[in-house]
Amino acid sequence: MAGMIGRLRSTVIDCPDPRALAGFYAELLGLPQVADDDGDWVVLGGPPGHQPRLAFQRAADLRPPDWPDPERPQQFHLDVTVDDIEAAEQAALALGARRLPGEGPGFRVYADPAGHPFCLCWD
Repeated sequence: MAGMIGRLRSTVIDCPDPRALAGFYAELLGLPQVADDDGDWVVLGGPPGHQPRLAFQRAADLRPPDWPDPERPQQFHLDVTVDDIEAAEQAALALGARRLPGEGPGFRVYADPAGHPFCLCWD
């Protein structure tokens, strides 16, 4: 099959409070909020088809991953490139992130306020 079938519209993250988690990522990534459907569906980024675009949908019964527990493994995570890991870590923690076990050459692991893992990465 040649060519593409479609274009990525959004990366969607389930969470109990879409407005709160969207606010966290808006500050972390510097993305504007572009849609809010009564707090059940909040979108950051640009219009459909323009990346990056993150959407947050309400999932009241969300059971977040428990890094690094294989009984509740992560289903995905975001890698965020930063210039200064120490300054970025302090800023992320001030926004409500928490440090998780594990790091490697060029990355550290965190959880967002809803418990989703993400990494701060540097070269």
